[in-house]
Order: sequence, then C-alpha cells, then structure tokens
Amino acid sequence: MTTDRSPLLPDRHPQRDLFVCDIVGAVPKGDMSSMEHPVFSLSTKPDMRPRRYERGGNWIEVSPSRYGTATVHDRDVLIYCISQCMAALNDGRKVQRTMRFKAYDLLVATNRQTSGRGYELLKDALRRLQGTQIETNLRQGGKEYFKVFGLIESAEIVRETRDGRMLDVEITLSDWVFDAIENNHILTLNRRYFLLRKPLERRLYEIARKHCGAQMEWRIGVRTLSEKCGSSSSEKEFRRMLGIIVDDDTQHDHMPDYRFLIEGDNVLVRRKDVIVEIEGRSEPDCALRLTPETMAAARSHAPGWDVYQLESEWRAWVAAKGIGVKDPDRHFLSFCRKRGSTR
Repeated sequence: MTTDRSPLLPDRHPQRDLFVCDIVGAVPKGDMSSMEHPVFSLSTKPDMRPRRYERGGNWIEVSPSRYGTATVHDRDVLIYCISQCMAALNDGRKVQRTMRFKAYDLLVATNRQTSGRGYELLKDALRRLQGTQIETNLRQGGKEYFKVFGLIESAEIVRETRDGRMLDVEITLSDWVFDAIENNHILTLNRRYFLLRKPLERRLYEIARKHCGAQMEWRIGVRTLSEKCGSSSSEKEFRRMLGIIVDDDTQHDHMPDYRFLIEGDNVLVRRKDVIVEIEGRSEPDCALRLTPETMAAARSHAPGWDVYQLESEWRAWVAAKGIGVKDPDRHFLSFCRKRGSTR
C-alpha cells in the first residue's frame, strides 16, 4: 500500500557549511565484499542473533557483541571512512588505518542528526562496529581470511564537549576494510543512499550496485535475495516487504539508480538510466550499451578514477547535451581519456 508521503528521509543539511563542504562532499564509497554478503543487520533494535551465510564455497559468520550486531545504518561510519581514504588516494596522498576526523563532518556527510541524540547514536554505532566479530574465508583485496576480526579495530573520542557532543573521533580500521581500500576493492555509491529510510532499501541498493552495476539488468531469485540481504523474515514476509518498496518506488521514484520488479519467484533489477519509453512500453535503451572490454579499457585510460562513476557522468553529460552517439564504446573511452589527463 503506497502513500503520498515520501519514503525518503529529509535532507537534514541542505545548506552545508562552506568550510567543510570539501570534506563532507567526498564521493560515497563502499567495499565490495560487505556489499555482496550480509555482514550488517537489517534490524533497528539490538540484534543478538549470530548468523552464518554460505554461497558458492564461501562462508561468513557474524557474531554480535553485548551491544548487538552492527547495523546497515552503522555502516555509514565505514562508508565515510572509506570515502575519505579514497579521496586522499585519488589526490596522491597516503592513507593509514588510523584516521581522525570531526564527528560533525561525518554526521553531515551521512545525513544524520547533529543534535545530542545524533552524537549518542554515533557512539552506539562505534560500539557495535568494534564489537561485531566476523569470521570468513572470503577474499578481500587478494587475501583469504581464516580468523576472527572486528569491522573496526578501535574507536576513541579524542575530545568531547561538556554537553556530551563529540568533537574529534579517531578510528582504526580493521585489516578487512583497509585491505579493500589499498586494493581498490571499492564501488561508488549514489549520494541518495543516505536518504533511504529503511534498512532493507539500503541493502537492496548495495546488492544491485554490486551485482547489476553497469549492466542493463540482472536477475536473482526471491529466496536468494532474501538470504543475501540477511533477512530473518519468512520468504512470504520478505516478498511482502519487497513489494511495498517496489510500489513506493513506482509512485515516488525514490530508489537510486535501480528499479526492482518481482516476476514470479525472481526479482528483475534494471538500471533506471537505461529505461526509455518505446511505443508506450518501458524498454532498456541499447543505444549506449558498453561492452565489458570497454569498461576494462576505461580503467587504463583514467587510472585512479571509479569507472562506474565516470560512466554515470558520461551518460548524464550525453543526455544533457543531446549528443548523438554513434559508437558508445569509442565515445566513452574518449571521455575517460580526457578525465584521466586532468589528474
């Protein structure tokens, strides 16, 4: 059942402080492994359930601390840290596992409250991120893990005001996260990700970004999708919740980049920027289809850039200028070469 109320969270910081705009404006980034596998809890209440997920010979076990398992919303902290590190690397600066930043900058960048309540919620997130234990054989950045580790190694509030608000926060990232950064095992996220209200909406977007990516469409079974989301609901209940999100997106177009369609026991994921109207029907636009070989070549033409972000910018530029593209592969690679030369 849909309503006229937007499913999105309000943009809490539409007028950002110019002094911090460069810091909070770093392009959001997420590591691929936790986008693909159900590391984070969908619950909005303390989740004390240990979980094990297996797929194709890979397995991951997630164990909560006394504060519960790290949630999808707690992941905002890691996204912010990864984004800052990747921005530094792209500027030719070195990065380290231990990083210090202003708590306010993180809250603004991730569309969180900057009230006293917002700082308390950030403290809770740090506790869960440090306490949640992961054991897996998944490869991250070329390494295979057979050990238990946390999502962050440690977190410290360096300065705190009298009313309890954090000023400086120092976080030491886990090997798991830092290896992904060093090996560029990272994908760009849409900034509207932080406006998504429901944990399941965020998780669906992450999975679509990882698996559909630059493809026009991708299919997955409802049951498999439920498992990849880390849902504890029955298949029937998961289908119902997914249906609500699909209906809301039809009415409000609030899901970033991808459209979800339920087709029997399968879910079809389609990129929104390649959907056009043909004789009254929504069909994928094949005119700007890029080959996998082109995407691979783009990395060498624009080293250090996220090629999927470049592709989104290229498509938006072509649409805005009304450019007639006869050879999409050659046109896109030319675009990448020009961007690469600006480094």
